[in-house]
Amino acid sequence: MPGGRLTHEDRRNIGAGLAEGLGYAEIARRLGRPTSTVSREVARNGGTDSYRADRALRATERRARRRRPAPPDAGIPANAGDVVGSDNSDQEELRCFAGQFVEMLVETGLPRMASRVLVRLFLTDSGTLTAADLVGQLKVSPASVSKAVGYLEGLGMVRRERDPLRRRERYVVDDDVWLRAWTRDTRTTATWADTARRGAGIVGADTPAGVRLDHMGHFFATLSDDMSVGPSTVDDALTVLAALVHAGAPADADLLAETLGWSTDRVADALRHAGPERLTPAGRGAPDGQAARRPY
Repeated sequence: MPGGRLTHEDRRNIGAGLAEGLGYAEIARRLGRPTSTVSREVARNGGTDSYRADRALRATERRARRRRPAPPDAGIPANAGDVVGSDNSDQEELRCFAGQFVEMLVETGLPRMASRVLVRLFLTDSGTLTAADLVGQLKVSPASVSKAVGYLEGLGMVRRERDPLRRRERYVVDDDVWLRAWTRDTRTTATWADTARRGAGIVGADTPAGVRLDHMGHFFATLSDDMSVGPSTVDDALTVLAALVHAGAPADADLLAETLGWSTDRVADALRHAGPERLTPAGRGAPDGQAARRPY
C-alpha cells in the first residue's frame, strides 16, 4: 500500500516497468507510490540496467537483519550496566536520568547535540572521550560531533588534549567546568553593563533611550557584582552578620573592623554583599560613600 514497505510483487512490477523502458514516474504512478520510493529502490539495487526483483528482495532482508535499533536521544554511556551495576532497573534509571539531563540542558538554550556530547562526557568515569568514541556511542556523524565540541569549547565547558599514545585528540570535561562557565558569563554580564552605560552617554541620559540604557546598565552591573562574589566574600558577609547578631546592638563599620581585626574596607565590602539596606530602615536611601559609617 502507498507509504508502506515495498512487497515482492511491487518489486516484480518495478522490474517489469524498467524492462518496458518506463520512467520512474510512470512506474510509481502504476504502483501508487511516490516517485522517490521507486528511484531509491532502483538506485540501491543495481540501477536501471541491473535491477532484479528477487535480488532486491534478498538485499533488503539482509539490510533489515543488520539494522539495529537507534539509541534514544540521550547521552547514555555505552557501558551503562557497568556504571551503575548489571541490574536492568539500574540501567533504566540511568537511561532516564541521562535523558532528563539532556532535556534540562536543551531547555537552558544549549543545542541538543552539544547537550548529548556534554552529558556523555559527564557520565563517563574518566570525563574524557575521543571523537571516534562519541561518534560510535551517539551514532552520529563526525561533523556533528566536531560542531558540538566546537560550540562547547566556545563556552569553556570542554577542552581538547592530545593523546600521545593513540595520536588523536581527546575531549575533556573538567571538574571546574561550571566555575569556568560562570566566570565567562560574569565577564559577559560586565561587558553588557559597560556597553549600556556608554550607550546612555551617547544618546543622552535624559532621553527615553538613554534612561532605558541606563536602567539596563545598572541592572547588569548589579548582576555582575553579585556573580563576582567569591567564597571568601560570602564568608566575610556571614561573619559580619554573626558579629552583629552577637553584639545585639547597632554597630558602625569602624567598630566592627576593630572587633574583628579587619580593615574598614573589608567590613564595608562584606556589609555591602550582606545587603545592609535590608538590615535596617536607616540604611535605605543613604548617599553613596556613607555606608561605611552607617550604624548597623
